[in-house]
Amino acid sequence: MTIIPAPTETLADTRYVPDTGETMRHQVLAALAQHRMATTHQLRELLAVPNSLTRQRFSQLMVSLKGDELVSSITLPGAGGTRAWFLDTEGVRISRDWPELRGRPAYPVTTATAASLRTAHTLTVVRAHLAFARDARARDDEHGFLDWTPEVAHQLPDGERLIADALLRYTVTTGEVRAKLRAFVEVDRGTMSAERLASKLIEYARFRTYEPMPPGGRRTTEAAQAVTGPAWQRWYPRYPRVLFVLTGVGRRAAANRIADLRAMTAEHPQVAAMARQVPLGAAVLEDIEEQGPSAPVWTRLGERPGPCGWAEL
Repeated sequence: MTIIPAPTETLADTRYVPDTGETMRHQVLAALAQHRMATTHQLRELLAVPNSLTRQRFSQLMVSLKGDELVSSITLPGAGGTRAWFLDTEGVRISRDWPELRGRPAYPVTTATAASLRTAHTLTVVRAHLAFARDARARDDEHGFLDWTPEVAHQLPDGERLIADALLRYTVTTGEVRAKLRAFVEVDRGTMSAERLASKLIEYARFRTYEPMPPGGRRTTEAAQAVTGPAWQRWYPRYPRVLFVLTGVGRRAAANRIADLRAMTAEHPQVAAMARQVPLGAAVLEDIEEQGPSAPVWTRLGERPGPCGWAEL
């Protein structure tokens, strides 16, 4: 009996390389899952779409995704027909378990009504991200479109929660030196009072010192070994810096809000203690868009005066 050996698989047989169109479809869905919503222009910039994929071809890709009921869109009023895209229910379902998206907060926008109510804030947060993304590319630093996570929530005492507008992850590369930076980002469009905005600093200070109690509410020897140190150490090697990005108000109003943030830092004991260990800063969105977040457009909220770049806070 003659045994015929099975054909041997070669590397060429097993290696699969998706084409540009398939890769871009995946990235668009991942970007929308991460950022909730973005315009066509914002998506192209977030994903650093190559010049070979023209605007027309990218628009065709978006129409194809919409035809497959993976994404939907709304037309922004007074914006010359600009569309804001978000995942449809099916897009949310199929992207939910992608490895790069595991653990992200699940606050999808899946209807036109929900999208229209959240458009202003969500797209402004994307604007803030794009300023950091552009700067990273210009400086050859490491920062991808998934290194910005909107609406990151952490538990506070008494059942309260701290919800940051975004968590920024960024790696500064200078020669062979690599510095990994993280920041909580608060984007203020002038929709809350200056006092309430400044009080956000108290929430960050409380989270910095918060140590959760073990189940049952008592610290036994065994529980003390299992729960050690502040809660933030579960997620971060160092407590992230806190950045306030202001827009939607005039220069004078923005300056007043920054002054209120500095006053809160000086007057509140917990915030003052945090400021001695954690970099805190505020800047105007239009400034970081025009000059870049690494430019000296940030005001330190702690004791040291003077403008600086965000990494030097």
